[in-house]
Amino acid sequence: MEPRIHQMHQPLPFPKTKKVQQSSQSFRDVLNETRGLHVSKHAKQRLEERNISIDESKWQVISDKMAEAKSKGVTDSLVVMNDAALVVSTKNNTVVTAMGREDTSSHIFTNINGTIIIDQ
Repeated sequence: MEPRIHQMHQPLPFPKTKKVQQSSQSFRDVLNETRGLHVSKHAKQRLEERNISIDESKWQVISDKMAEAKSKGVTDSLVVMNDAALVVSTKNNTVVTAMGREDTSSHIFTNINGTIIIDQ
């Protein structure tokens, strides 16, 4: 019998990896935040029918205030501006419907749990 030398290989150490920090936000929340504010088909029709024009800077203010309301637990809100009122879903970042401010005096708004007032 021939003596054989067996060489034992030690496994190479694996490089240490960093743990990925889990986010408390769901994928849907992250997706909605990256998409920005969405105006529903119904709301677009109402804006056109009622000749309501909202400029880009005001849309940005609305979006920012919706995010603030969402952080406080508001899911559905009434946004009251000088010339218009919007019903919005902060949960979905969506404008649900729109009306002129003069039309709001005879309406009762239901299923909202917050109000955003924008005086600009």
